[in-house]
Amino acid sequence: MLLRPAFRFIDHGPLVDRELELVPAQPRWADDVLAACHHPLTVAQMPREARLSRTDIDQFLAEAPFGRFPGDPVAGRVPSYQFWMLLRHSADSRWRPPPIRIAGGLSLRVGSNPSVELHYGHVGYHVYPPARGHRYAYRAARLVLPLLRAHGLPVAWITCDPDNHPSRRTIERLGGRYVETVPVPEHDPLYARGETHKCRFRLDLR
Repeated sequence: MLLRPAFRFIDHGPLVDRELELVPAQPRWADDVLAACHHPLTVAQMPREARLSRTDIDQFLAEAPFGRFPGDPVAGRVPSYQFWMLLRHSADSRWRPPPIRIAGGLSLRVGSNPSVELHYGHVGYHVYPPARGHRYAYRAARLVLPLLRAHGLPVAWITCDPDNHPSRRTIERLGGRYVETVPVPEHDPLYARGETHKCRFRLDLR
């Protein structure tokens, strides 16, 4: 019986695009994440994220220490990098910083299975409402695509809800090509959140 080699994370170094830096999810940023979740615009537009508590963050960080989730084959979850979008000072005097320090989050799933390829995608992201309008989702996703290539993935699948037009534009800017829209199984946690269908986009990494 052949055993698969143990998965190894890659030390990727800084991931920076001007004022945007992707930082591994760590306790030092927890208060800034909560501040972004509890901002009035987030409360109004993203009620599920607005309910995030410090206990939720602590559980998330325990599962993915230093922003690295080792995977759970039994649950069908692949290894992933977990990043937060940190906003740093910009030398551009024309830039007006959003009123939050953490603009959003990004998950980079570096394995494949039907759930990833059909519903979750290799790259998942969200941007909090107070930080929108700066293409942070596109810029963050572009920073991590070399990591997928370094892990040997020839193709990335990225998904979005059919009515999420900003996310669709982000995927298309990245070079994603629409393939199809598929239903989400009723037993999947996405379905419980009201996400009943996913648009699938194929991004060639070669």
